[in-house]
Amino acid sequence: MYPRETIADYLGDHVVYRNLRPADPSLPGLEELWREAGLESCRVPRKTEPAYAVVVLRLLEATQSRRGGAPLRNILFIGDMPLSDVAAARNLASHLPLRGFIGADRLCEPPETKVEGDLTFGNRWGQLLDWLDRTGREHFEINEHTAVLVDIDKTYIGARGRNDRVIDQARLDAVRLTVEETLTGTFEEEAFRAVYGQLYQPKYHFLTADNQDYLAYISLMVMGNVIPSEEFWTALQDGHLKDFDGFVALCERRRARMPEGLAMVHQEVMENLQRGDPTPFKSFRYREFLTTVARMDCLPDETPCAEILANEIVITQEVSQAMALLAERGALLFATSDKPDEASNPPASFPVGDKAQPIHRLRMKSISG
Repeated sequence: MYPRETIADYLGDHVVYRNLRPADPSLPGLEELWREAGLESCRVPRKTEPAYAVVVLRLLEATQSRRGGAPLRNILFIGDMPLSDVAAARNLASHLPLRGFIGADRLCEPPETKVEGDLTFGNRWGQLLDWLDRTGREHFEINEHTAVLVDIDKTYIGARGRNDRVIDQARLDAVRLTVEETLTGTFEEEAFRAVYGQLYQPKYHFLTADNQDYLAYISLMVMGNVIPSEEFWTALQDGHLKDFDGFVALCERRRARMPEGLAMVHQEVMENLQRGDPTPFKSFRYREFLTTVARMDCLPDETPCAEILANEIVITQEVSQAMALLAERGALLFATSDKPDEASNPPASFPVGDKAQPIHRLRMKSISG
């Protein structure tokens, strides 16, 4: 049998999703901390922004205080993204001494680690525990004065290079189901995949801002012929569509041609954008929670490991083992996720049961490389 675990087994509710509102209601979130952090407003900063590091640090300090601990002296950071996680780690390092591990399984390469300043880049998740041991022997104290910040998506669960494609597939399922339901009777799977797959590329981040809400909305409006495909791609090539706000404004001018389903989605996105909400397409994100949960602990134990890793979201056992060791040393354990709160918590309509819980409290198989 595969062992089962939850993130909460080691971290409890010491978790924040995109809105920087802790799962533990006794802890302060962005709404309480933004002034103390020196921010100009309560806008949710992106993970790469220095403001994100400031808010997270204030949250860690508050959590340390609540558990009766002495002031934090250093930070351990564990993530997977060479861009956003690296930026977040280096921003945190400007406030407290930090060591970080940025991991991924790249099995086509010989095992190696590369050290760049305070960060170690590994191409096997199995190197995490060795890095932790080595860090502790390099005069970097790991104890009750240490905060451990671990990324959830594609690090603690769905490990990059090993199991991350299942997280992407769950999100794609949510987009497809949203588009299919909205365009009842006119949905074309192949055409949808062509639009979505093309826009997913980094070269279109000027339009999508690497925001899945934006990407889902754009795909829906193109598929619904609010902005027909040929016109859309021509406008991108000619530079007439420069950003997401411009795209939404064009859709607004064509609201009269939208059927009821499309008009409802457009109104939802418009209103949330006007409020400055970083998750404007909430109905899509609620569906993402459903498609994500459906891929957790769903296959029987006799299923081969390779098949599970290809179809089911699992806990990265090496990360879980690291959390156990760090908990023994008295470190403060905390997890962050850039996944929106709406895609991480069950909607009000979700049926009562074992899976009617936030992502960090859901049971998953735990697998190592």
